[in-house]
Amino acid sequence: MLRRLTPLVTATALSLPATAMAQGSDSAIRTALEAARSGNFSLINESAIRGHELHGYVEYYQLRERLPAASPQEVLNYISANSDAPTGEWMREQAIIRYGKVGNYANVLAVANGEPPTTEEQCHYYTAQLSQNPTLAAEGGRRLWRVGKSQPDACNTLFSALRSRGEINDQEIWQRMMLAWENDQSGLVSHLSGLIGPGWSSAVAAQQSVAANPSALSRVGSCIGPNCAGNTAFFPAALKAAAHTSASGALASWQQLSGANPFSAQDRQDIEREIMYWGLRRDQRQMLSWIDQALPRQSDPEVFELRARLAIRDGDWAAVERTVGIMPAETQGAARWQYWLGRALEQRGQSAAAQSAFAKAASQRDFFAFVAADRLGQPYNLNMENNRFSDAERAQVAGWPSVRRTNALLRIGQDGLANLEWKHAVESASPRDARLLADYAVNAGQPAMAVQATIYGKMLDALPYRFPAAYRDNFMRWGQANGVDPYLLMGIARRESAYNPGAISPAGARGLMQLMPGTASLVGSRIGIGDPGWSVLEPDTNIRLGSTYIRNMLDRYSGNRIAAAAAYNAGPGRVDEWLRSSPGEFDLFVEHIPFKETRRYVRAVLEYRVVFESLANNGSTQGVSVLTPQERNSQYSVSLMASR
Repeated sequence: MLRRLTPLVTATALSLPATAMAQGSDSAIRTALEAARSGNFSLINESAIRGHELHGYVEYYQLRERLPAASPQEVLNYISANSDAPTGEWMREQAIIRYGKVGNYANVLAVANGEPPTTEEQCHYYTAQLSQNPTLAAEGGRRLWRVGKSQPDACNTLFSALRSRGEINDQEIWQRMMLAWENDQSGLVSHLSGLIGPGWSSAVAAQQSVAANPSALSRVGSCIGPNCAGNTAFFPAALKAAAHTSASGALASWQQLSGANPFSAQDRQDIEREIMYWGLRRDQRQMLSWIDQALPRQSDPEVFELRARLAIRDGDWAAVERTVGIMPAETQGAARWQYWLGRALEQRGQSAAAQSAFAKAASQRDFFAFVAADRLGQPYNLNMENNRFSDAERAQVAGWPSVRRTNALLRIGQDGLANLEWKHAVESASPRDARLLADYAVNAGQPAMAVQATIYGKMLDALPYRFPAAYRDNFMRWGQANGVDPYLLMGIARRESAYNPGAISPAGARGLMQLMPGTASLVGSRIGIGDPGWSVLEPDTNIRLGSTYIRNMLDRYSGNRIAAAAAYNAGPGRVDEWLRSSPGEFDLFVEHIPFKETRRYVRAVLEYRVVFESLANNGSTQGVSVLTPQERNSQYSVSLMASR
């Protein structure tokens, strides 16, 4: 079992050039690995693959096949020999699971290295501890129990043992039942109600009554369960579940119950968070007075964002200023919210304070940071880190075992395994070595790997690696041919596929610019090349089709890139609808986009195009602008929609 890593399925994900060949031919290792993965071990020619960089992968499948019969020492020897490769920890995971499934718990503990990372492994690990360390088993088992969702079958033995020992009692069952109720897991609620003792029958009846009709909460009484033992879990769960159905109804119940029950501080915060979240999501403006009074007690950035966006939508600048002013520090300091604070202060006649807020926004690298800088008449801040490596350092990278394995996997067409190997290499590296890996990928002509390295290594300011100058000639060619800003095309491709030409989304979108098959076929027919089929994965074809499609969107919206980018993501029909009810100004239009994904998409694409253009200017933002004067000053309304 291999861990899934990325949201995009890769058809031709990575393809670094070949490095020096190890002993043993690629042809033999390809045959051996394919045979090992399919269980045809008799086809493996050991002498032909001995010494090859990928011999450890073949051994992984061979040893995995022998589990659980293989000894713990064999597993540990393999892990030690492959400690720098992902297969080492994969083997530990497989051994724990397979030993656990047959109840060989001594072997589970022999190969485990403390608490394992996955839930299934943890279930086996703590089951193994039942006889070795009962206290630890009970602590771990109760932690696995106290979740509002179903757990893997591997936990069943552990849970049964803890219940028989009284470590999981009726109180624990009730608490989990309430967590499941909060999470809308009705099947689990029903299952748990069948496990709890008869002394809790009235509590179960109360839960069923309120679940069917939240208004019944006021009639169930103030004592739930034996000696009111169910109160602590019941009332918070009931109120949170009610908020999903009717925030205003939940608020009425909360105001009735909050003074009559000893809720903990955390429960109070959580209950109020759910009520205000659903009230704001559903535009329950009659709740705003209470929300504004309760909001300072919150810490979840999402509820502050919802309140601020509603205030922006209403043009309630006092509420915008007030809401941003009480946001958690990290959220408040973001360019987006400093920009809107500046807008609110400006509207309220506080020019000096507004300039200060815009300056804080403009110190960052973000769509709203660039817009704030425009208001101040100052250059954009890229905040780019500079990484310099010697020729000697760069020359060493190709010889690193992880890079050799990645190259070898790519040479034999095992792109999925290559992605996993590359991820492990970057995440295991020091910060400097991670940057050397990204640098290596750029110089090897592999932009997707460079981008992934910046993601895995959290190198947000390593802009030449995050935004590589790849496929530039294609973008320039088709941008010029179709009259489209080539840097806009680059920004779209970077956002859509992270510069992976073989990317295929779960929905079926393909290639650098993530074209759906139907769109690619339609555009291809219009420009005379017909349905491109899988050739849409070829960068030049993909960019040609994508640039034609975005040209169509630009024509539809009078050349406006904000509207066109929104349409590229959400579809032109939705953008037409949004323009019909738009508040007018560009920043308000962007903030009013109802889909979070599309709001982020538009901001990211326009931010990315600034970065691409600036990098093309050797990192200078001189003369670079996030918006054209027309985009900045246009009325965002149906007037943008070209007559059709």
